[in-house]
Amino acid sequence: MNNKIYFESLGCSKNLIDAEVMMELLIQHNFSITDQIEEAKIAVINTCGFIESAKEESIQHILSAATHKEGKLAKLIVTGCLAERYQSELLREMPEIDALLGTGRYEEIVELVKGPVNSQEKVRAGNISNPYNEKIGRFRTTPDYMAYVKIAEGCDNHCTYCIIPKIRGKYRSRKMADIVKEVQQLVDSGVKEIVLIAQDTTAYGIDLYNDFKLPELLEKLNKIENLQWIRILYCYPERITSALIDVIKNSDKVCKYLDIPLQHSEDSVLKCMNRSVRKSEIYSLIQKLRHEVKGIALRTTLIVGFPGEKSSDFEQLKNFIYEMKFDKLGVFSYSQEEGTAAAAMDNQIPDNIKEERKNEIMKIQQDISAELLKMKVGSVIKVLIEEKLTDENESLEYIGRSEYDAPEIDGSVYVTSSHEIEIGSIIDVRINGALEYDLMGEALNET
Repeated sequence: MNNKIYFESLGCSKNLIDAEVMMELLIQHNFSITDQIEEAKIAVINTCGFIESAKEESIQHILSAATHKEGKLAKLIVTGCLAERYQSELLREMPEIDALLGTGRYEEIVELVKGPVNSQEKVRAGNISNPYNEKIGRFRTTPDYMAYVKIAEGCDNHCTYCIIPKIRGKYRSRKMADIVKEVQQLVDSGVKEIVLIAQDTTAYGIDLYNDFKLPELLEKLNKIENLQWIRILYCYPERITSALIDVIKNSDKVCKYLDIPLQHSEDSVLKCMNRSVRKSEIYSLIQKLRHEVKGIALRTTLIVGFPGEKSSDFEQLKNFIYEMKFDKLGVFSYSQEEGTAAAAMDNQIPDNIKEERKNEIMKIQQDISAELLKMKVGSVIKVLIEEKLTDENESLEYIGRSEYDAPEIDGSVYVTSSHEIEIGSIIDVRINGALEYDLMGEALNET
């Protein structure tokens, strides 16, 4: 009997963890996971529904999977944010879909896979504020040496452009002991780098402990033997406290890297976005971070073309980027998402202007990144080796990431070596060249 299930997870790393949980549940019920849809009896597409481009990508992957129903594929199940958000629309427009599973009911994946799906069971959604189920493990799909760890689910921030609270529920922190236990198990299995994720990592603990507990969590994780890097993503600026900065500064395993999604610099735009931080506070925070944590790399994301963003706002945003010189920066064109407060706002910006502004910001950042990386030439940095590229002319070439580069979203370090390097090793590399986003260097020794 064919018990192979094809899994594809789209969107963010938080979504990936949900897919890994579902895969583990299926493996426990004697199903096997394949990355070849041609071999599978059942396909599961775990979708993203955050912005328009992500929705379009999800739909294309669903349609592509549906073409295999002419062969071995007997059932197509769509899970994740798109399934939670557009239940009736998906079923009406895509009859190839056999079942939909929303973001709060992943544990029901086994029932959908095992049995026939009648009309009453075809949509399983809602319950989006369920507590995190610590009894379920996950089938990790990331490399052996790194893992994402979700410390909370949902969001209470209600930014006007964002649909996440409506498809992921209210903010729910995991118990600190459960997180520490999971990280210990990951390290025992060989993981060297963990990446802490949530919709807002800096809000961790407020619902459980009536206090922001990320600093205490980091202190506990920093004590885990053989763990080498702890990376924090999605830090809201208003909750980056002195206590958190001190932990980053004084912990040998916490990467000197911080991801702070600011979204904009101008107070009028931030207010319309329902962001609680203001420009003067952003300036003060960045100055404090760079003063307190020497060499820290700062990443941010921005939205251009938000409703009512004037040309003068955009010019001030550019000046802000020139002045702040972020090490890493990503930018999105505003996406008018139905169901959000911003979608109904006046003064929507035409798509061509949004795209022009996005391209202009990225050109500015490309020059800034090249300038900052050039300054690293001659220095020695730690690099986590991720892949062997070539083995020619008695010189080995590898690719990896530094402490200052998050997986999948930041740059790389290209490394030459006179000796073999084990994948997953963290080694010293002398930097001898720089591109716009990547570094080049020579391995000094293995550690």
